[in-house]
Amino acid sequence: MTVTIVGSQLGDEGKGALVDRWGGDADVIVRYQGGDNAGHTVVQDGDEYKLSLVPSGAVRDKIGVLGNGCVVNPRTLFEEIDGLRDRGLEPDVRVAKRAHAILPYHRVLDGIEEEAKSDSDLDAGTTGRGIGPTYEDKAGRRGIRIGDLLDPAVLRDRLEYVVPQKRALAEELYGLDLEESDHADAFDVDALAEEYADYGDRLADGMAINCSRFLYARRQDGDRIMFEGAQGTSIDIDHGIYPYVTSSNPTAGGAAVGSGVGPTVVGQGEVVGIVKAYLSRVGTGPLPTELDTNDREEELADFIREKGGEFGTVTGRPRRIGWLDMPMLRHASRISGFTGIAVNHVDVLAGLDELKVCHAYELDGEQLEVMPATTEEWDRCEPVFREFDPWPELDSEAIARTGYDALPKGTQAYLEYVSKEVNAPIYAVGVGPGREETIELTNPFSTNA
Repeated sequence: MTVTIVGSQLGDEGKGALVDRWGGDADVIVRYQGGDNAGHTVVQDGDEYKLSLVPSGAVRDKIGVLGNGCVVNPRTLFEEIDGLRDRGLEPDVRVAKRAHAILPYHRVLDGIEEEAKSDSDLDAGTTGRGIGPTYEDKAGRRGIRIGDLLDPAVLRDRLEYVVPQKRALAEELYGLDLEESDHADAFDVDALAEEYADYGDRLADGMAINCSRFLYARRQDGDRIMFEGAQGTSIDIDHGIYPYVTSSNPTAGGAAVGSGVGPTVVGQGEVVGIVKAYLSRVGTGPLPTELDTNDREEELADFIREKGGEFGTVTGRPRRIGWLDMPMLRHASRISGFTGIAVNHVDVLAGLDELKVCHAYELDGEQLEVMPATTEEWDRCEPVFREFDPWPELDSEAIARTGYDALPKGTQAYLEYVSKEVNAPIYAVGVGPGREETIELTNPFSTNA
């Protein structure tokens, strides 16, 4: 039995809360793509844990796996593991030997390139964590994998090949004077070989695994596996609003490629799309439903941003706010094949004077119900709105205890509209930030147990 959790929008949908809730019924939780740019906040027994790399289940005594589709910064990994241990936890984290390692020069080059793009319309608003440059090296067959860290001789060979290229890129293309900067160590083969061999020693102590074989064996033993996607569908490298995207595949197909299980394994399980009841995103690029056209909309966006805590977990940057975009959700459901959805943050919309949903787009006189294939076309789309009756403020804890029928009728109408349009039933509704403030209609692990 497998459950795959997919972000339906632009990331920040509250996936961690559902992974944390349903992860209690899993034995293994697998991150299948992304790196430490994907922050998630988990609340457990009243304690809040902000994680950017360690899988959410680590706070619930589950085995957490970083699959081969991930890019792993060992510094971040061990900082988070050690931080959890300082708080009394003993996280069991395994890392695929085929996953690629983020090196310090990746982060330096990430920052330089984003700065170079800052005056153009190609600025993707990255976190500067080196994610893109690491995937770039992976595709260019010059990356350094977790398995390479386990053998100091192999590690040095890889570094001696790639570091001179990176140094030349920084100095000759971007004009960085490394000797006068704070980044010299990021391009020092000896320093990198020593530090990352030490990480290899820690990884060799039962952490580094053949991910495909490990997951196959766990499935043979009857374990339940949850696949946890980072970011969201519309910033998928293949299916998103390119070039304002991440460098991997957060969609459900990525779970098979990024973990080494067969596509039939993912396809025979549940695929749950996580939906935020409105839209938010960090970074640049088009956003047709953005609340920014007048002072009244900007005031409304500020209200939603503050109430929803819409600031990046990793960066702290304020997120842009928009009305729910239904063509985006239809696109997500079609690509990943949602068997169910969970809708979060309905409490944030409580108490508004007006409530809208973009039902379709108007483009060149034609009405579209799904996202167009190019970002340039998406930028020219005008939203066609439907208005919904707002609902009053919610007593989140009481409603969560009572169940779905305790939701205001307006909230139910809104949710049932979303469910119908994406052709997937509602599995859960988030009415507050805590796991106990979630109405569960269906546990995906129980649907074909």
